[in-house]
Amino acid sequence: MFKEFPSIDDKMLQVIDNNGKIINEKYFPKLEDEKIVKAYKDMLFERTADLMTVSYQRQGRIFTYPPNYGQEGIHIAAGMVIRDNDWVVPAFRELGVYLSKGATLKEIFLYFMGYEDGTVFKDAKNIMPISVPIASQFTHAAGLGYSIKYRKQDDVVFAFIGDGGTSEGDFHEALNFAAVWKVPVVFVVQNNQYAISTSKEDQTISKNYAIKSLAYGMEGIKVDGNDIFAMYSAFDYAREYANSSKGPVLIEALTYRKGAHTTSDDPTKYRTKEEEQEWEDKDPLKRLRSYLISKDLIEEENEEKLITEYKKEIDRIFEEAENYGSYDLDDVFKHLYAEMPDDLKQQKLEHEKFLKWKEEKFPVK
Repeated sequence: MFKEFPSIDDKMLQVIDNNGKIINEKYFPKLEDEKIVKAYKDMLFERTADLMTVSYQRQGRIFTYPPNYGQEGIHIAAGMVIRDNDWVVPAFRELGVYLSKGATLKEIFLYFMGYEDGTVFKDAKNIMPISVPIASQFTHAAGLGYSIKYRKQDDVVFAFIGDGGTSEGDFHEALNFAAVWKVPVVFVVQNNQYAISTSKEDQTISKNYAIKSLAYGMEGIKVDGNDIFAMYSAFDYAREYANSSKGPVLIEALTYRKGAHTTSDDPTKYRTKEEEQEWEDKDPLKRLRSYLISKDLIEEENEEKLITEYKKEIDRIFEEAENYGSYDLDDVFKHLYAEMPDDLKQQKLEHEKFLKWKEEKFPVK
């Protein structure tokens, strides 16, 4: 696969076109129809939960949130390939990966509500907590991969960052270490076109991000991140490669962040309606839906029914999280230093003011 799609020539693995038509039979995965339909439903659930979470945040019921809107194909494909004992090292925009690994939506809600319990992931085996510092995920993954190799375990690590992470030192240190020691890690760069507001053109003059693998002597491939079948094939191949003591793999998943970077961001200030429409035609859910309809595996009118069901379930889960109970505010601050410094005291005071405002604005009934 790597030789067929050399990053130095900017070749990209794609299996279906924007209309859901198969254009690369060779790499169309051997998946049962039921699994493909489930993947579609999982993508639809992730998108519905994501959009509703943004709405909750706008209502003041949850803190700053990073939308996943438009990147579901990457997440669900990864979830289909990642095995129970494999490790997941997430950034903060991989909702579908968390859920497929066994994390609950309630835990995700709790995390973005500020609860430490939201990072426990009680039923999710081998998943690291969300790590917000950009590209730190890759150094963590490289270390995990080294441990797996040292212990001669049959596992693979999957680590995720955005394109902005490739400009961080951690990215380069991790790839170099992983390649030297041939550790079983699949590094995933979700190229959603913007590092907050910085476009690829302002960030790198490389042809793509996959090409950066060449400098470290490891395999890399550029994949259509909005094509779930291409992503599945790439993840499946990369996992087998990394698990065969051949070394790490760098995957660039070309996609588009349809929402804001976070709910504190306004993407209209740095991208155009024309660009958004161009990527709307490449939407991962739309493409998979078109494929399934063409194969008579789903009926389009059933999607609204599913969304209605999902909304009820998501609302129920969110209300559970909202009623989780109060946490001791001191726990958020007191474990960082032996004696709390003035800046933390000020942060605590500001948060107490926020909680008072929230209680007045949204009183518990």
